[in-house]
Amino acid sequence: MTTLTTVAALIQEVIGEDWDLDDEITLESSFADDLELESIEFVALAEKMQASFGEGVDFVGWLSGKELDEIIALKVGDVVEFIDACRT
Repeated sequence: MTTLTTVAALIQEVIGEDWDLDDEITLESSFADDLELESIEFVALAEKMQASFGEGVDFVGWLSGKELDEIIALKVGDVVEFIDACRT
C-alpha cells in the first residue's frame, strides 16, 4: 500500500459519511478547498496518521512549524512527501 493510499483511506475515515465516493483523493487535493476538512477533523487525521505511521512521523511538530497560510494551503501531496521523508 502506498503512502497516498494510506493517507487517502485515513482521510475518508475522518470525513466519514460526508465523503463523496465519486471524488478521488490525489496528491493535488487541498485539505481546505477540495476536502473541506475542519480543524477538529484535521486533529483526528493527525492522530490517525500518528497511529498508522508511528512515532517517527511527528505530524503535529511538522505542522506547528508552519504559518497559518501554509496550513490552509496544504495539499495531500505535502503530507505524503513529509511522511515519506520521515520514513527514509
